[in-house]
Amino acid sequence: MKGINGADMSFVIFSAALVMLMVPGLALFYGGMVKSKNVLSTTIHSYAALVVISIQWIFIGYSLAFGPDINGFIGNLDWSFLDNVGLEPNTDYAGTIPHLLFVIFQMMFAVITAAVISGSFAERMRFPAFLIFIILWSTLVYDPIAHWVWSSNGWLRKLGVLDFAGGNVVEINSGISGLVAAIMLGKRRKTKPEPHHVPMAILGGGILWFGWFGFNAGSALAVNGVAVNAFLTTNTSAAAGAISWVACEWFHNKKPTALGTISGAIAGLVAITQGAGYVTPMSAFLIGIVGGIASFFAIAVMKSKLGYDDSLDAFGCHGVAGLWGAIATGIFATKTVNPAGDNGLLYGNFALFKAHIISAGACALYAAIVTFLILRLISVFMELRTGKEEESAGLDVSLHGEEAYNVLSA
Repeated sequence: MKGINGADMSFVIFSAALVMLMVPGLALFYGGMVKSKNVLSTTIHSYAALVVISIQWIFIGYSLAFGPDINGFIGNLDWSFLDNVGLEPNTDYAGTIPHLLFVIFQMMFAVITAAVISGSFAERMRFPAFLIFIILWSTLVYDPIAHWVWSSNGWLRKLGVLDFAGGNVVEINSGISGLVAAIMLGKRRKTKPEPHHVPMAILGGGILWFGWFGFNAGSALAVNGVAVNAFLTTNTSAAAGAISWVACEWFHNKKPTALGTISGAIAGLVAITQGAGYVTPMSAFLIGIVGGIASFFAIAVMKSKLGYDDSLDAFGCHGVAGLWGAIATGIFATKTVNPAGDNGLLYGNFALFKAHIISAGACALYAAIVTFLILRLISVFMELRTGKEEESAGLDVSLHGEEAYNVLSA
């Protein structure tokens, strides 16, 4: 096929598989942090996102996000059901890989974003309501924002916004939406954190770290120096986030924890997502340090003071670190790393910094408003929240008729 580069194609196929691996990684991470009676209901949210959004994406999602533009806001439906999408490269997005491979790679981003939101309302949302929510949310929130930022004619892309791997589209979007959902559903009836299997959560976090290399480095969509830089900045920010989180935890709680270590690493990964292919490794270190600190205080201090129940801290991690990552990219981006990018505030360009403030605010506001409207609409037709008896018995049994651990009495 004309224009296809075999090395680039292999790299993106592998990267797409790594992003898919983040789904079971997230399921383990979230599943380990809930009560044992809710572990299956929590993990199924991630797998349900994989199943449902995989179909929504090829039906209409991809066309809405990347299809021919309507006023910079949304794609039309010319590419729905992947009509007119084939193996020839689309030079607007990736000129050396098949168009269908770009579809696959971006599909995994849509999947993991829907799955991340579930952490905010774990242990209290009805499964039918969740299924309808992620379909509507992906269609009405994720797809438009992806178009704004990544489409060749999206209004934020034309504004000059740089979003290498989804700081706006994935992290801010999911974190803010999760916060709105958590507030609307209300607190769990017992909100004290009760992680039933910390090693499971740590393993899940490690898989997420591994998969993030496909998420970030793969977003170069080619085997080149930008991909190498994105790989290194990703790992550097993750390590820095873990260091700063544990330092805060040690000072605040007098003891460092294993769960805190991996949580800090994820905060660092979130923070670098937007700028991975635009900033230097030393800038990534600073981004990760601040990301870990910001997320720690959002979770350990701000959440309890404000009184919302963000069950597994989707907002505290993805929302807060994602907002910082958007600002940081506007500060630290440099053309010396990626000539196709731009210089940030540190290099004398206030315009990029301003564009990133606008994009972070616009994405957060849109996600919050539309998420609220979606949940209000669903609540007209069905209950969003599980009942007291269901929560007392555990959602695994009451919603799914299963138990994660069948221990026989002696």
